[in-house]
Amino acid sequence: MKVKIFDESHEKDLEAQVNQFLGEMQGEVIDIKFSTAISMFGEEQVYCFTAMIIYTS
Repeated sequence: MKVKIFDESHEKDLEAQVNQFLGEMQGEVIDIKFSTAISMFGEEQVYCFTAMIIYTS
């Protein structure tokens, strides 16, 4: 088994990265985990969208 982790600040960027990886990968997806985190930097909200793909090659 292998793991690939993606981390983006916009959900559309994460979607594009995951779709590209899935389109190019050889093997079988076992599971995909998704997480969103929000933090404050001054008065600005900072988002973090992450995905972890567990797969076999």
